Amino acid sequence: MIQIDNLNKQFGSITAVEDVSFKVEEGQICVLLGPSGCGKTTTLKMINRLIPLTSGKIQIGGKDTSEMDTVTLRRSIGYVIQQVGLFPNMTVEENICVVPDLLGWDKVKSRKRAAELLEVVALEPSRFLKRYPCELSGGQQQRVGVARALAADPPVMLMDEPFGAIDPINREVIQDEFMRIQRQVGKTVLFVSHDIDEAVKMADCVALFHAGKIEQFGTPDDLLARPNSEFVADFMGGDRIMKRLRLISAADVATKVPPRDHMQVVGGQSTTSSHTPLVVKPGDDLRQVLSLLLGQGKDWAVCNDQDGRFVGYVHQSDILAKLVENTTPVGH
Repeated sequence: MIQIDNLNKQFGSITAVEDVSFKVEEGQICVLLGPSGCGKTTTLKMINRLIPLTSGKIQIGGKDTSEMDTVTLRRSIGYVIQQVGLFPNMTVEENICVVPDLLGWDKVKSRKRAAELLEVVALEPSRFLKRYPCELSGGQQQRVGVARALAADPPVMLMDEPFGAIDPINREVIQDEFMRIQRQVGKTVLFVSHDIDEAVKMADCVALFHAGKIEQFGTPDDLLARPNSEFVADFMGGDRIMKRLRLISAADVATKVPPRDHMQVVGGQSTTSSHTPLVVKPGDDLRQVLSLLLGQGKDWAVCNDQDGRFVGYVHQSDILAKLVENTTPVGH
């Protein structure tokens, strides 16, 4: 658990961070979101003391970080940055083992850990352990960077726009990969981003910064459906209500009530219609499903699980109803 209370940072006469307070529970991903220069990266770097705080208190696991040795603190926190920062003269294996080696781990243990972590980040150890960073793609380098941050099994990870330099297609892939890894390892993660879609996809909670202060703290759905200011509403975008659909899966709205033109489904096939219906999976988010429905001019889809078993029908009207459910006007 990370607890931040009344955090402030002054650079001379400039206030970079002002009276920031929030709490991240163990195993959660908290995205620090906001425009450039709003204080989110400064806040992140005060946690591992890359930037000293001016005032306030930071606790990790109930321990005040100001009472911890700086080196010990940093070695207990995983850190991933946009530029990756792999040592070019070291192999992938050596890069992953940097912190375990500094901690005095047995070499056999640390090398075994490196191989295990490459498997976790979906890179074949036999192919990648002995490669150098220059022999990797940008996405592969980022995966190695995540593996290195996990090497000493830290309870906390700090990530500063780690996927910002990756093209959109590969960015989606590595985001999915990171979420898969997080389900395995369950770290407490603070993740700086300026990308709203990334925050909606990855965060358990979001701290939206504006001019050094937290404008709103809550779940992604809180900020999308219930913005507490014009700034929050504007930053989340004019399509913020549509963005909510990414948080809801097809299974959440699947119903056994059939559409009028499709009275029965057997294995995803209509028994009363000559055409094959659109089929979606329970885990598909409603933004995907609505795009498919609109793209194919359909009013409904069949939801089948991965084994082809019928789960229910997903009606376009039910998806549209979700757009306004529990939504409140700005500032209310």
